[in-house]
Amino acid sequence: MIASPSHRRGGNGRGPACWAGAAGLWLAILSGGCTPGWYRRDADRAAYGIIGAVQQRTLGRTEPFTVDSPADALRRKLLIGQDLPHAGPASLGSDRLERIAHWPERDRPALPGSPTAEPSRGKEPLVLSLTDALGVAARNNREYQTAKEDVFRAALALDLEANQFRHLLAADGEGVYEANLSGDPDVQGATGSAGASWQRRLRNGTLLTAQFAVDLAKLLTQDRAGALGLLADATITIPLLRGAAAYIVAEDLTQAERDVAYALWAFERYKRTLAVQVASRYLEVLRRLDQVRNAEDNYRRLIVSTRRARRLKDAGRLPQIQVDQALQDELRARDRWIAAGQDYHRRLDELKITLGLPTDAGIGLDDGELVRLTRVADALRQAAPAPASAPAAAAADDEPVTLQPPSATGGPLEIDEARALKVALAGRLDLRAALGRVYDAQRKVVVAADALKLGLSVAGSAGMGSRRTLGSAGQDDARLRFSQGTYSLGLLLDVPLERTAERNAYREAFLSLERAVRGAQSLEDEVKQEVREALRQLLQTRESYGIQARAVEVAKRRVGSSELFLQAGRAEVRDVLEAQEALVSAQNALTAALVTYRVAELQLQRDMGVLEVDEKGNWREYKP
Repeated sequence: MIASPSHRRGGNGRGPACWAGAAGLWLAILSGGCTPGWYRRDADRAAYGIIGAVQQRTLGRTEPFTVDSPADALRRKLLIGQDLPHAGPASLGSDRLERIAHWPERDRPALPGSPTAEPSRGKEPLVLSLTDALGVAARNNREYQTAKEDVFRAALALDLEANQFRHLLAADGEGVYEANLSGDPDVQGATGSAGASWQRRLRNGTLLTAQFAVDLAKLLTQDRAGALGLLADATITIPLLRGAAAYIVAEDLTQAERDVAYALWAFERYKRTLAVQVASRYLEVLRRLDQVRNAEDNYRRLIVSTRRARRLKDAGRLPQIQVDQALQDELRARDRWIAAGQDYHRRLDELKITLGLPTDAGIGLDDGELVRLTRVADALRQAAPAPASAPAAAAADDEPVTLQPPSATGGPLEIDEARALKVALAGRLDLRAALGRVYDAQRKVVVAADALKLGLSVAGSAGMGSRRTLGSAGQDDARLRFSQGTYSLGLLLDVPLERTAERNAYREAFLSLERAVRGAQSLEDEVKQEVREALRQLLQTRESYGIQARAVEVAKRRVGSSELFLQAGRAEVRDVLEAQEALVSAQNALTAALVTYRVAELQLQRDMGVLEVDEKGNWREYKP
């Protein structure tokens, strides 16, 4: 059950009016009302107040929340500081736009975080650590900003629904000059009127209204008679059957309250998804950079191998065909080195887009992240028992082969599957929202059933005084006297003889309930599948890392041995080339397993709903 936040702000639920005080009231009247800027700030106060209350009730905490884009965002700093080309002022932010004609807020304040000076210019690339990248995404990622705006829009919709149960005041007035020149004599006159009304809807469906009007009618010809009109009336309508219960009357408000919670949960889920996406792409860029270095080292080794083969050929120790083989592998290595470099820059551009940065900005990454991951992975590998495939002494050919299953000793997040599923079912906010929508669909069935009931309401009204026009300008002034008022009390009956639309809506409500149940079931199965897959990925990549680490050691020994055998005339160039190719493949596979394991850890925490991310993009990982 989602708790309902408080929506009242001040005595009438709207907070301090922009025309507080007598002077402010006359200023507001003369200027045509409150300024657009005041209304915008008032909407911010309402929405942020609702969001803070929902954060506390549904998440157990509050954190800063704003939908205004920061003026000191890194995107702007890079565009200006690195002198990057851009299409126009919109590239720098909405506060840099030229105000068009009739713009309502000439004095709109600067965006939060507005820099006091322009960033320094320079072409030096900006090096971002993984932590830096997470913070940059929280301030620059466009989908992240859209998700925040969805929460803000839901809060505004809730404020509008809550407004129906507040004291609603309205006032108007008019002045008219009339001239009738068709008669004899001419009739000319002026009328003026002013009125005020009040309305209040209660949670039980009762509707209270009251209005007061003042008229002044004055003939400017004939006997120049004048009269004052006064009118006051009040009505009350109380539903007795259909639409009488509070859960029916406030259904739209209840749904709006829950929609804010759903939007907030979706935003929290997106924060975690974005954090994993940023980390995954960051590490993937580092992996591609490592591939570039491996390709470069391999290219250099093959150049050396080709030179050596030519010397041996000149000495008559190798045929020309083996020299050509070395040259072909050297050319392929060059092609792979160039392709690896372009792929690295392509992946880096994708990361920049995820961070909301210009793709042509000079950005570098912290290589130390892979070093830190390698230390952790090596510790895990050393803690695992040695596989049976690496015995101390060679076994006989006919000795039975016993396959050793993957080691159960893994990282801290390789927890028991049943425990992981239990945590995920309790922690996934999107699953909580799906279950909440099942309850919403149940309420819709109740509301649809209420529409089939007999309509019975009691209505009463009281009025006194009368209006005045030019036609009644000769009458006496009106007075408000209870003894001369008009009063009524009655019952309003609506017999449900024709309920085709209501019948169909009631039946469709059951279909919507079944759809909501199926949606919750489907998401629950997806959550379980994602958690199980992440656990499998952790186990597989941990084992793969150990295998590839050993493969790298073997490949290095093979390269060294083949080169020595080649110089001794006991091997061919092809043996050296194959050994070097195996080394590059093993090195790339080792880095890929390292990155995949780390990403799988983050994905598991995301899928279990335990990866906490604050408004600045910083995460706090789950400690089992």
